[in-house]
Amino acid sequence: MTTGTTLSRKAPISPKAMGTGALLALAAVLPLAITEPSQQNFLILILMGAQMGVAWNIVGGYAGQVSLGHAVFYGIGAYTSTMLLLTLGISPWIGAVAGGLVAALFALAMGWPCFRLKGHYFAMATIAVAEIMQILVTNSDFLEGAVGLYLPMDRSGWTWLIFLSKLPYYYVILGLLVLTVLVSWAIERSHIGYYFRAIKDEPEAARALGVSLTRYKLIALSVSAFLTAMGGSFYAQKEMFIDPGSVLATTISIKIALIAILGGVGRLMGPVLGAVILITIEEYSRTLFGSTGSGTDMIIYAAMIILVAVFSPSGVLGLLGDLRRHLPGAKPAAKSEGVKAEKMEVRP
Repeated sequence: MTTGTTLSRKAPISPKAMGTGALLALAAVLPLAITEPSQQNFLILILMGAQMGVAWNIVGGYAGQVSLGHAVFYGIGAYTSTMLLLTLGISPWIGAVAGGLVAALFALAMGWPCFRLKGHYFAMATIAVAEIMQILVTNSDFLEGAVGLYLPMDRSGWTWLIFLSKLPYYYVILGLLVLTVLVSWAIERSHIGYYFRAIKDEPEAARALGVSLTRYKLIALSVSAFLTAMGGSFYAQKEMFIDPGSVLATTISIKIALIAILGGVGRLMGPVLGAVILITIEEYSRTLFGSTGSGTDMIIYAAMIILVAVFSPSGVLGLLGDLRRHLPGAKPAAKSEGVKAEKMEVRP
C-alpha cells in the first residue's frame, strides 16, 4: 500500500519550469505570427545574442573569469566551417562541430598561460589574444585577408544550411540556444558548477579543499569556447559572408560580455533577458540614427556598463528580484538567496 501510494504521487511542476516551458512554446510559434522578414531577422539577432551570452556566462558568470576576447572563438567557428565548406565541400553541420572543437583546443592553449594572470590582467590578456588573431587573419592570404570569404549560393537546403527565407534560420538558432541553455543548466546543477562558483567566490578555500583551479577554469573556458564557435558558424551561414571585421572585432567581445552582465551574470536566463534589452536598443538606435549615428551603439554600451556597475551589479534579473522582495506581502529574503546574488568581481 505504501509503495503504491508513493508511486501514485507525482512531483509538482515548479512555477519556474512552467514559465520556461511557456517561454519556449511562445518562441516556437512567434515567427508564425510575425511574417515580415525584417522582423524575423530582428528575432534571429536576439536569439544569436542570447546564445552567445549564455555561452559566455559559463566562464564569465559561473567561474568568474571575465573574458573580453570571446570574438576569437566566434571567429574560429565562422572561419573553420566556412573553409571546410569552400575547400572540401563539408556540410556546415559538421563544420560547426569541427569549429567548436578547434575553438575548444585553442581555448586550452590560450587559457593555460592566461589563467596564471590574476584579477583584471586576465581580461586584458584575452583582449590581446583576440586582437592578435584579428591581425593575423587580416594579413592571411589563405583566409583572403580583409577581403573576406563568400559562401557559395549554388546550393541550398537543410544539408547546406542555406535558405531563401528567414524562418529556417530562426529555428536553427532557437535550437542552438536551447542546446546552450541545457548545457549551462546541466553545469549549474553538477559538481562542476559548484566548483566553478567556489573558484569564483572563494578561490583560496576551494584550493585548500583540493579543487584544481586551473583545471576547472580550463574546462569552463573550453566549453564556453565550443558553444561560442557554433554561434560563429551559424553567423557565417546566415550572412553568407565573413571577414575579420564581422567575426573577430573587439566590439563583438564587448557585446557578448555585456549581454550577460546586463541580464545577470551567473544566472541561467540572465543573458537571454540581456539580449532582448540590448539588441532591441541597438536595432532601435540604428533605425533612429541610420548612418549618421555611427558609433552610437558603442556609446550605449559604455553607458550601460557604467549604469549596471553602479546601480545593479547583479544585472536586471537581480534588480527585478530585489523589487519583488520589496512588494507588499512579499516573503522576506532567505539567507541563501542573499548568498546566491552574483557579483561582478574579477577573481583569479
